[in-house]
Amino acid sequence: MKTLDNWLDYQENLHTKKIDLGLERIQKVYQKLFPNGVNFKVITVAGTNGKGSTIAFIDSIYQQVNIKVASFTSPHIIQYNERFIINGVQASDAQICDAFAQIEQTRGMTSLTYFEFSTLAALLIFTHQKVAVAILEVGLGGRLDSVNVVDNDVAVISSIDIDHADYLGNTRESIGLEKAGIMRPNMPCICGDTNPPKTIVQYAQEIGALLTFVNAPYLGNIGLQGEHQKRNAALAIEAVNQLHALPFNQVSAGISNAKLVGRFQVKSKSDKTIVLDVAHNPAAVQALTDTLQCNQQPTIAIFCVLEDKNIEEMIDIISPSIDEWLLVPLNTGRAISMQNLIQKFSLLNKVKVYKDMPSALHQALNANRVKRIVIFGSFYVVTDALKVL
Repeated sequence: MKTLDNWLDYQENLHTKKIDLGLERIQKVYQKLFPNGVNFKVITVAGTNGKGSTIAFIDSIYQQVNIKVASFTSPHIIQYNERFIINGVQASDAQICDAFAQIEQTRGMTSLTYFEFSTLAALLIFTHQKVAVAILEVGLGGRLDSVNVVDNDVAVISSIDIDHADYLGNTRESIGLEKAGIMRPNMPCICGDTNPPKTIVQYAQEIGALLTFVNAPYLGNIGLQGEHQKRNAALAIEAVNQLHALPFNQVSAGISNAKLVGRFQVKSKSDKTIVLDVAHNPAAVQALTDTLQCNQQPTIAIFCVLEDKNIEEMIDIISPSIDEWLLVPLNTGRAISMQNLIQKFSLLNKVKVYKDMPSALHQALNANRVKRIVIFGSFYVVTDALKVL
C-alpha cells in the first residue's frame, strides 16, 4: 500500500515532462472513469490573477447555504491535501490514495503528468463525496489545461495579464484566447477583466457562449483585503447566480466569511505586522502595492521569484513602498539564482542576501526601524515563511 508521499514521488517521475499541455492523454482516462461525465455542477475558473480569491468567495457562499461544495486548486501552500477541499475540509491521505489507485488501475499504457493525476483524483473524490457543486481551478492557460477535460456549467475568467509567456504567448490577445478555451456553447461565461482582449469576445461569438462582463465591484463587507478583491467578490456572486438563486443575506455572509492563505494574509509577531502574498507577476504585485499604500509605513520585503517572471517590472512597481530588501533562495529548480536576482536591483545598498528563510525572518523581526514585513514573489516564498512562522 503506497503512502501519499510514495504516490507523489511516483507521479513526479512517471511522465517525461513536468508541464505537458494537451487533453489527449487525460481524455482517454477520463472517459474510462466517467463514461457519462461527472454528476455534479462544475464551475471552471481561469485567469492570470484572482482565481484563488474568486474560488474562495464562491466556496464560502455555498458553505453558507449548505449546498455541498468542493474545490480543486493548485499549487498547495503547505500540504498536498489542500488541493481538494470538500465543505471547507481537506481530503484525507486515504481518500487521495484510493483515487490514485483507481486512476493507476484505469490508465493502462497512458502516461499522465502529476497535474493530470491530481485533476482526475479531484473528480473521483468529489464523486465519492456526492458534492453538488465543484469549482475547478485551471492550472495554466485554459484551452489545453487538464481541468478543461470536464464540460462546465459556468466558466469564469478572472483577469488576463502576461504570465507563462513561454506556454501561452506574450500578448494579452493570445493569452485571452487560451483562457477563452474553457467556454462552452450555450453555457454562461463570466469575465471580470476590466479591459478584456478582443479574442475573448470573438471566441464567445464563434462558439455561441453566453458571455457576461462584471465591471462593478461588490460594495459590501469582504473577507479578503484589497480593493481588487471587491471585483473578485462581484465575479463570484455572478457565477453563483448563474446556477442558483440564493438569498442575498446568505450570499453576503459568504463573501464576508471568505478566507484564503497567502493573499494579503496578515499575521502579527512581536511588534511587527507580517503580510504574506503569493504575488508573482506585475499585475499581482500592483494589487499588492495598492493595498500596502493604503497604510504607508516603513517596510522590509523578503523576496524571491522564479526565473521566468518579469522580475524588473515587479521590483519597480513595489520599490517605492519598500525600505529594505532581504533576498532568500528558493528550493526549486525554476528559482532564479541569488547572483542573478541581485543584478535586477539598482539600489544595491538596500539589498541583502540571506542563506534561508529562517535567517531572513530573524533579521526582519529584529529590525527596530520597521513595523511591517512583506513576504512575496512566489508560492514557494510564502510556503517557506509559513513553515517558519
